[in-house]
Amino acid sequence: MRKQSQKTVEAPSVEEMEEVRVREYDKERDREAVEEMEKRCELGLQGKPSLSTDLMGDPTCRIRHSPSNLMLVAEYGERKEIVGVIRGCIKTVTRGKKVMSNFPIFAKVAYILGLRVLPTHRRLGIGTKLVEKLEEWCKKESVEYAYMATDCTNEASINLFTLKCAYVKFRTPTVLVQPVHAHYKHIGRGVTIAQLAPQLAESIYRRVFANSEFFPKDIDVILSNKLNLGTFMALPKGTLHKWDLQSGHLPPCFAILSVWNSKEVFKLQVKGVSALKYALCVGSRILDAWMPWLRIPSIPDVFRPFGVYNLYGLHMEGEKGASRLMKSLCTFAHNMASDDPGCGALVAEVGRMDPVREAVPHWRRFSWAEDLWCVKKLSTVENEDKTCGVPNWITSLPSSPVIFFDPRDF
Repeated sequence: MRKQSQKTVEAPSVEEMEEVRVREYDKERDREAVEEMEKRCELGLQGKPSLSTDLMGDPTCRIRHSPSNLMLVAEYGERKEIVGVIRGCIKTVTRGKKVMSNFPIFAKVAYILGLRVLPTHRRLGIGTKLVEKLEEWCKKESVEYAYMATDCTNEASINLFTLKCAYVKFRTPTVLVQPVHAHYKHIGRGVTIAQLAPQLAESIYRRVFANSEFFPKDIDVILSNKLNLGTFMALPKGTLHKWDLQSGHLPPCFAILSVWNSKEVFKLQVKGVSALKYALCVGSRILDAWMPWLRIPSIPDVFRPFGVYNLYGLHMEGEKGASRLMKSLCTFAHNMASDDPGCGALVAEVGRMDPVREAVPHWRRFSWAEDLWCVKKLSTVENEDKTCGVPNWITSLPSSPVIFFDPRDF
């Protein structure tokens, strides 16, 4: 077990709390200050390797693709300096299925993301106040649950939500990352890959993810978004003409996924690595450029801002060959990304026990096994789950090992 350091943290005084004011983000007056504040937050991570985020355009770009969203800022002192920020979006998702039924249960949830507080103003209760104000908005919108995601090693964030804001540890999906190389990868023989129309993709997704958790009710909006680069299905070669997918009959063996272009929303950048690691990464690219026929798995230049493609809606069926079909789809997506300058990686987030986890190519050094999700019930109606004959979502076991990753949440 990791040893916890025994530090005495003084609670913020009443005077300090009165110095903090939380209000809604104003694009015209706050944009420059928020961008500068978030840069200073990243500077506070220097001294060890870190992954910084550079939003493309307005700071609300990470939530504006959600139907209902809000961004709050925290001001401090007489100068009204912006020292904190938080974002939230609301959607309706599945939370499994009813007992003895195949019909999904839907819940209105809020996803909390982008919480930042200046290093110079931490331990003043600013993060807690931002979360509380966002929850007030969620309750007015009749949200049943709020959840957030963080690295399982981010003790500061975990303690804030679990110890101060009454969230509980809920799910631990796996994040799989594959670097995008300069050369194409070979798609296996005997595989046919077809692009599906958004309407057909929606129909298939609603069937195969009906019993999963966090499948968004507005999947049609996601699939028709300009950032969605398409939905693709892999089948054994020569079998596509045998199945009328429009009729609702799915092949006995297939794999499916969609590709989301996060490169247009934000850029990532690795900072703080040692000179040796930097030289090794540069060397791998030089060797790959000089001897491309060796197909060296060179590491992209992640020390400059780079974008990612998100793979979501990953599903496969069929006892024999389904895993190979999923790997072929991921290879197809890799080749798509290779044609897009500035795309440095593919990212897929799946449930820890989801069968597709073992079929998705990834680098372990870049991936992480547990992405901690914490949840809190916001509904004030007592025992509403019991009266409806539905078990409490937080305390009940998941009805499926599948967790649907919404690309808008990344």
